[in-house]
Amino acid sequence: MTETPKIAQKSPYAVEVEKGKTYFWCACGQSKNQPFCDGSHKGSAFTPIKYTAEASKKAFFCGCKHSQTAPLCDGTHTKL
Repeated sequence: MTETPKIAQKSPYAVEVEKGKTYFWCACGQSKNQPFCDGSHKGSAFTPIKYTAEASKKAFFCGCKHSQTAPLCDGTHTKL
């Protein structure tokens, strides 16, 4: 049986990221620090996804945890 991530929200998280900085996106949906990992996945099949910003800009991180382009939003939340 495959575990399903918890939907944290049905919209992306807009975050200002800094060029060269690394972020760890929550894949399980349980983190209290959305959209980033706080270790809540421990004991599950989920692991956070590493994202390194290529430029300082606003990035849209997936909030529904079902994006095919994780950790970034691809609009999947509109179909949930």
